Amino acid sequence: MSYRACAVIPVYNHGKTIASVVARLHDHGLSCILVDDGSEPECARVLENLAQSDPAAIVLIRRQRNGGKGAAVDDGMHRAQALGYTHVLQIDADGQHALGDVPAFLAASRDHPQSVICGAPIYGADMPRSRYYGRWLTHVWVWINTLSFEIRDAMCGFRLYPLASVIPVLEQHSTGQRMDFDIGVLVHLHWRRIPMRWIATRVNYPRDGVSHFKLWRDNVLISRMHAMLFLGMLVRAPALLSRRLSRKRVS
Repeated sequence: MSYRACAVIPVYNHGKTIASVVARLHDHGLSCILVDDGSEPECARVLENLAQSDPAAIVLIRRQRNGGKGAAVDDGMHRAQALGYTHVLQIDADGQHALGDVPAFLAASRDHPQSVICGAPIYGADMPRSRYYGRWLTHVWVWINTLSFEIRDAMCGFRLYPLASVIPVLEQHSTGQRMDFDIGVLVHLHWRRIPMRWIATRVNYPRDGVSHFKLWRDNVLISRMHAMLFLGMLVRAPALLSRRLSRKRVS
């Protein structure tokens, strides 16, 4: 199939920012699949108006109840596949990602269509310290669960996936329904030897931004995901070690 990409954006009460995110993505030539993850009526109306304003370029999926970021992205990717897209750009609705870097992601994906193009985040002083330390703990667990340092950041939700590689992972494995999704899906893709390429990109935390990261709930879910992945790593350890040794011999 010829290369065809769209954006999938999970939305939960981001009515103030979603229109500008969609407009910037349209400027970069991307149609958008908006997944309303059980938003309140005010945001739901904003999404409905957006979809009606340009039905050829904006698809709206409604989830009756909030299921989490992972569940919303999963729905969006399956709809993208049904619509004939080959690649999906996953991006947040709150405007924290550097939309000016979208062309670089698209160019890298067209040049390497089998690869996942991942954001390697650059954070400023506005990053909450609790999130900073939590991310480093996740880095360590991801390195353990892949027996490598190849995944530079498993929590940045700015990625461009080849659907032919990611859909089987979503259908065959538990990748998490909420904030644990980004970690789970990337580790499973690594286990499947899907190549990854990294693009440095700045991530902002606006003071008036809407964050749905729940400190206790999401940290528990992320910890559970790490534990599940650790068990999966133990089963795959011989193959992962063999891959690591073979790469050392080649280098």
